Amino acid sequence: MTMFNVQCSMISVLAALVLAFPLTSAAQTSLSIYRDGRVVVRRTLPQALQQGRNNLTLRLEALDPATLFSPDTSVSVSSATVRYPSTSTDALANAVGQTLSFVRAKGDTIRATVVRADPPQFKLSDGRLLLGLPGEALFSTELVRTSPEAQVVLDASRARQRTELAYIAQGATWEALYQVILTGARAQVTATATVTSQSIRGDSADVQLVAGSIQRTRNKGMGVEEAQAPAAFYIRGRADERTATEQAVGETHVYQLPGRLTIEPNVPVTTALFPRTSAPVVQELIVPGVLPWRGWMPQNPEPNRAPVQVWYTIKRAAKTSFGDRPLPAGTVQLYQADSSGRVQLIGEASNDHTAPGRDLRLQSGDAFDVTAERVQTDWNQEQLPPIRRGMPNRQRVTAAYRVTITNAKAEAVNVDVREAHFGSWKIIESSVPPEKLSSTESRFRVAVPAGGEATLTYTVQIEQ
Repeated sequence: MTMFNVQCSMISVLAALVLAFPLTSAAQTSLSIYRDGRVVVRRTLPQALQQGRNNLTLRLEALDPATLFSPDTSVSVSSATVRYPSTSTDALANAVGQTLSFVRAKGDTIRATVVRADPPQFKLSDGRLLLGLPGEALFSTELVRTSPEAQVVLDASRARQRTELAYIAQGATWEALYQVILTGARAQVTATATVTSQSIRGDSADVQLVAGSIQRTRNKGMGVEEAQAPAAFYIRGRADERTATEQAVGETHVYQLPGRLTIEPNVPVTTALFPRTSAPVVQELIVPGVLPWRGWMPQNPEPNRAPVQVWYTIKRAAKTSFGDRPLPAGTVQLYQADSSGRVQLIGEASNDHTAPGRDLRLQSGDAFDVTAERVQTDWNQEQLPPIRRGMPNRQRVTAAYRVTITNAKAEAVNVDVREAHFGSWKIIESSVPPEKLSSTESRFRVAVPAGGEATLTYTVQIEQ
């Protein structure tokens, strides 16, 4: 054979390898990750398509063939068959009729011929049959599939320079975390997104995070843990100085992470969602109501300690960089510096998806130095005549309450005592004028002096 023929043969072999394994370094991966574990995987492969039918053998991780489609409107998926990495049973089934070596517990090996894989049946060299594994089987490479292999048939209405495919996989999630440093009447706010993958792999992937309420109907009962493979993989990458960019798509918001990321075991990545920003913040101390949302007020003369909830409202005025920014749901951690300037975690809350222009309202915990005690001081139930003949009698319940608020702080505070009830009800008497917040809720704003206490009394009447 001449040198020219040898070179031509080598070129032919290399071309065949490229066709058989198109996911080379030239392939591009783009991932859209949802909070419930779903991932839209987009692959751009260097494999050219001819007009008409094309048969491809592809290695696509975590492929669910039912969700496979082509974003290219000139290409449609005619069929897809996926064979996943081999289990020991799969390899034994491929080895039926072959003689394998088996490693036994004491370290030696024994050879046996595979008669069938399930139930396991093996023939020993003396002709006897063994109904169980002789040991740990040693398989040759041709019997084991080490990665998913998809046989895909694509129909192209015209020739294409590359192949574009997309599908939905399971096995990656992300969370948003906000750090809020309180400095008096203002707050310094930063936000990060952390991506964690359990089964999705990718090399130099373009990653987007999708925030929104996306209904799940297929595999509806499947939780994130059930949908994910048991191995844990994380996205490796360096959170550079750039932050994520955002755009609205349909009724979701998509955050494009900067740079490209590689998915590999145990290396998480955290990326800033937006630059540090300053915003006004208001703190509220709230004693929640004791009235049941529906039904009658129970008679309960025993004093009860009432929690004093701590709420913060971070103002997000429209037409400001922070106010016009949509905030994905996540966890908000609140910090405040002590006398030595060390920031301390003073509260944590969860936030829902927050649209542009809407304030961020958070319940961070309960107060330490401001306490409250509520006692029912009077209770009465009476029967009223019906509104008209033929109607049932009405019932009226009247209850009086006393709330004592104690302030151990060195400065005075305002505490809101709130009551809410559904239906026909009213406050008929109170030591502090009530403020009606809505058709179901009223508020008493009580001023409590430093190192002192204040008492609120009020009477509520409910008719049914």
